[in-house]
Amino acid sequence: RPAPAMAARLWRLCNLFMAAFFGLAAAVQVNDPDAGLWTVVYLVPAALTLLVGINPSITDNGVWRSLCDLHSAGCVIGTIALACSLFAYAQGNIFHEEEGRELFGLVIITIWMSLCRSSAK
Repeated sequence: RPAPAMAARLWRLCNLFMAAFFGLAAAVQVNDPDAGLWTVVYLVPAALTLLVGINPSITDNGVWRSLCDLHSAGCVIGTIALACSLFAYAQGNIFHEEEGRELFGLVIITIWMSLCRSSAK
């Protein structure tokens, strides 16, 4: 019996950690030329994962699922657009390019939102 309770606690803790991570990612966008866009890109998953950390059963809520799906779809489209741009114009290590770091951020968001979405019972 203790194993499922421990797993549930760990899942909540991971979501609280990721909410803080996404929140910090949003906070460091202040000097970015398109800070408004990227702040929203990171604050939405920060809020969604914070809700999962507080109440994991929120993933069964239709509004939560719709926001998660909509944001994930936008991130997938952004990932494809940035990947095309990077493959066309990048020279050297893509993580030295701002678009490469943005692409990596979108991938992290998409993966984590997918994990949260699949955690629904």
